[in-house]
Amino acid sequence: MKKFMVIAVIFVGLTAFSQSKILPAEVQIKMALLAAPEMYRDDATVLGYDKDGRLITLRQGNNGMICLADDPNKEGISIACYSKELEPFMARGRALIAEGKTEAEKREVRKKEIDAGTLKMPDEPAMVYVLSAEDKDLDPETGELTTSWTRYVLYKPYMTGESTGLPTKPQAPGMPWLMDANTHRSHIMISPAKPQK
Repeated sequence: MKKFMVIAVIFVGLTAFSQSKILPAEVQIKMALLAAPEMYRDDATVLGYDKDGRLITLRQGNNGMICLADDPNKEGISIACYSKELEPFMARGRALIAEGKTEAEKREVRKKEIDAGTLKMPDEPAMVYVLSAEDKDLDPETGELTTSWTRYVLYKPYMTGESTGLPTKPQAPGMPWLMDANTHRSHIMISPAKPQK
């Protein structure tokens, strides 16, 4: 009985801690839009978390840009904005993780579905902007970040080093390279150097 009580107290504590990290909707929206180019911010759709930690639409937009607020259950800050053409791919990944699939299983399922044509990927390269920061750099009341950095990712399945002329391993900060070349999730990475404090 004591063991059960300890587990219950830990679970309740963790749940309360997780919920306490969920920022107000207006702060989540403000932060999520930081990852988008300025020209897309006013009309972007923003996905974020309700008080119970469920992913919901916080703001419906109409310009084809979707921004995903920081996940309060993960360490560090990571915000992504991407073309709506990538939403089937992104949503499927979230659904598979929610089902308990591992990262490797998620990749395998999405590969099979993309190859079968049941999971639609963009015909043209589609952009993802990923803004990162450390937890200590966030003012949770305003959503302002003292330091952050952005990675740029361009998805298109089955790109190769030969077809793009890109190296398939990182060479130097800020230099584009092709990650997961010749796979269903091949993407061009552009990662500027992390800012020094």
